[in-house]
Amino acid sequence: MKKKIIIIAQSMEIGGIERSAVGLINAIDSSKYDVDLLLFSRKGEFLPLVTEKCNVLPEIPQCATMLKSIKETLLSGHPFMAASRLISKIETDRKFRKSGYGSDALVFANLQSMWDKSVCLMPELKEEYDAVLGFMWPHHFAAGKIRAKKKIAWVHTDYTKAALNFEADRKIWNSFDYIVVVSDECGEAFKSVYPSLSKKVVTIENILSTEFVRAQAEEDAPSEMKTDAIKILTVGRFCYAKAFDNAARICKILLDRGMNIKWYALGYGTEEEKIKSLVLELGIEERFIFLGKRVNPYPFIKACDIYVQPSRYEGKAVTVREAQMLGKPVMITDFITARGLVRDGFDAVISPMATDRAADTLQMLIENGELRQRLSQNALVSDYSNSGYIERLFEIIEAGE
Repeated sequence: MKKKIIIIAQSMEIGGIERSAVGLINAIDSSKYDVDLLLFSRKGEFLPLVTEKCNVLPEIPQCATMLKSIKETLLSGHPFMAASRLISKIETDRKFRKSGYGSDALVFANLQSMWDKSVCLMPELKEEYDAVLGFMWPHHFAAGKIRAKKKIAWVHTDYTKAALNFEADRKIWNSFDYIVVVSDECGEAFKSVYPSLSKKVVTIENILSTEFVRAQAEEDAPSEMKTDAIKILTVGRFCYAKAFDNAARICKILLDRGMNIKWYALGYGTEEEKIKSLVLELGIEERFIFLGKRVNPYPFIKACDIYVQPSRYEGKAVTVREAQMLGKPVMITDFITARGLVRDGFDAVISPMATDRAADTLQMLIENGELRQRLSQNALVSDYSNSGYIERLFEIIEAGE
């Protein structure tokens, strides 16, 4: 008899974590496992990519409110959920606003507070599963509202950067049998915050399909990137962690040095208007181009000359792997998990975080065609699919049976 798995995620909106969820779902052996997918918001551009591999459950109205504004939550007929959200926002603002944390950390803190106060208002699923995979934090629903023989939760970020009530969060993590981290470095950061949970931590890197990425990249070349300039691309959410603001500053430095470049920013997010304002302030709007939200980023990656990930911190940057699958020379900044993501000098170069020094490294890469070629060739012959990690997940699910 096939085992029954449920995967929990917020939505299938465009994003690196969501793309890795697609990879995971498509890698699960449907002859051995029946898979339910519970999305707090049953929507997103990636949803059609998984509907044939799993049963997408109906939305739970109370869970759906967690991705709505407080006003929308109130108007949708959930006054208690709206009240808990409002209290959480007030408390988080009061506690962290002057703490010096970045905006992403405050989002984490508010999310935690929201779920701490709201999960008691949510219904429990009636069905019992062999395993629940909580793929996106916060994990309150998977921990407390689903009955499963095995509970597994994912960590996708550098936990040392989060502004959280760590003691309250520990109670949630304690509900899980295994805590999956997407890189060893991500795991070390998590264990430094929660040393008592170290024995539960296991590395399962993001499952990606090289064939899918390369096939999707064969769509028509984007007209927006037809230029004689060196084409630099960054893909991601416009948020503090991804540091698109630093990308704009690096672009400005290189332009001031007389370099013929165009930097393309593909994505969306809460800091988009802030970054656009910075680009206007720097006077580089003709050279720093916003491409918007795209379901298929791969033709844009294929069309670029250099892929740059200027992040302040990462768990495991999916877009870096995808750029390498397409044979692009890659530069990333030296965030904590960087050296577990690429091999410096072999399939990418790692630059210092400071914008002036990052500009030096990028200029060196632009001017050194031999190095770019070597990085590209090494990336093309490397296997970034991480397909072997799916067997590790099956072992975990089957353990103790």
